[in-house]
Amino acid sequence: MKLRLSTALILAALAGAAAAEDLMQVYREAQQSDPSLAAARANWAATQERVPQARAALLPNVSAGGTAYLNDGRTDFSGGTVPVTANGYSNAGLTISASQPLYRKQNSVAFDQSKRIVEQADFTLAAAQQELILRVAIAYFDVLLAEVNIELAEAQKAAVSEQLAQAKRNFEVGVATITDTNEAQARYDTIVAQEILARNNLDNKRTALRTIIGRMPGELKKLGPAFEPELPNPNVLDTWLGRALADNVNVRVAGYNVDVATLEIERARAGHLPTVDLVAGAGFTWGSGSLASDFNYNQRNAQLGVVLNVPIYQGGFVDSRVREATAQLESARQSLEVARRNAISNAQVGFTGVNSSAANVVALKQALRSAETALASNKLGQEVGVRTNLDVLNVTQDVFQRRRDLAQAYFDYLIAVLRLKAASGVLSELDLEDINHRLGG
Repeated sequence: MKLRLSTALILAALAGAAAAEDLMQVYREAQQSDPSLAAARANWAATQERVPQARAALLPNVSAGGTAYLNDGRTDFSGGTVPVTANGYSNAGLTISASQPLYRKQNSVAFDQSKRIVEQADFTLAAAQQELILRVAIAYFDVLLAEVNIELAEAQKAAVSEQLAQAKRNFEVGVATITDTNEAQARYDTIVAQEILARNNLDNKRTALRTIIGRMPGELKKLGPAFEPELPNPNVLDTWLGRALADNVNVRVAGYNVDVATLEIERARAGHLPTVDLVAGAGFTWGSGSLASDFNYNQRNAQLGVVLNVPIYQGGFVDSRVREATAQLESARQSLEVARRNAISNAQVGFTGVNSSAANVVALKQALRSAETALASNKLGQEVGVRTNLDVLNVTQDVFQRRRDLAQAYFDYLIAVLRLKAASGVLSELDLEDINHRLGG
């Protein structure tokens, strides 16, 4: 009977693990449901049209038009000898015209700008995708940490409850004072309040994840067996700073803004240059007469030529546009510098964060072992009368605090790894998959 019960429990645990959602499942759903990423994709798709729109200004422009009239004419000389005349007739016409720019510097520059903007859109979308990876990971681990806090609060409540019961028994038999009971009761009540806050915090974290995936998340897979954090590879700060300056997506986006702004100055200055167009047209008109005649007619004409337009004076508009574009270029350059400095700062913070988080995990694991050893010693000391109930309560609280800190350190390490790679422009789904492999049932 015990074997059957144990097997049933194992199968139930496995079924629960299989039903739990892992990090990649949540991320895939976020890719489909997150409105911020959906907006970024729509902006990317809209930006792709900039090239064909700019190219259109370099291609022929052809148009056609037509007219058709029915006319009724009448002449009436009252009181004279000239008879009344009346005449009804129709006429129609068809025209077609075409123009091909031969030299329009502004249009050529605009076409170059459009290509830069389309290239920039790829990095803008990549930034949104990296930002989604970070948001999903942070929200996911926030939920897991909130669950850990509840689990620890429940375990700590059970431990303190046992101490409270023991204190009451010792008081009843006269081997302890009421102070021990009151201290245990106060510690128990504090933990109950902390558990309430922890459950409220879990609700908030689950709600934050819902804003990304569009629904309330189910059970999430937790971290598997404890792992040893790895240091950055290579563990050289300058290497990561160099990657950040070269590959950070926000730096790349800002760099394209500088390119576009530089071309905008060239485009504005082109307003002083002449334009040359090849033009052609053809027309055909016909009719059944006119007010003065009743014979049919038709007429055809065609033309082909070159049109030169030389700007002479435009009220200072072009010079103003050049000054405006120059100021915009300076703004783009400063924005690029901001992006570069932020990339360096984020890479340095991320690099330090990975190293410090890894060291913190090692230190907290040792601190937890020490706290657990101290707890065992204090419990033994209480039994032989050299430690009080308050001593045991304090060490018990320290053990659970170390466990909570260790869980936080693991999550901090994983997020620091993602932030370092994001700052260096190399964050991808593969990094999320690597973390996902650390999740257990």
